[in-house]
Amino acid sequence: MGALFWLKRYLLAALPLFAILAAVEWFKGSTAPADYMSAGLWALAAAGLFTYSHWRRYRQALPCARCDDTGTASRKT
Repeated sequence: MGALFWLKRYLLAALPLFAILAAVEWFKGSTAPADYMSAGLWALAAAGLFTYSHWRRYRQALPCARCDDTGTASRKT
């Protein structure tokens, strides 16, 4: 997985998060540019942590808890 993949994953996390945080600020009635800047910084930081954790898990070949249930265990029929 190349750099473009991780950049797309970062943007797919950061942009919706910024939209959600900016919408919350807008619904609160705050229209100061500093509030939207804060929402943007929080979105960038959270998306960075999200992407870094997934990149680290990928690099170390750690199993994903959600992916562990692949049906290889005995199933009740």
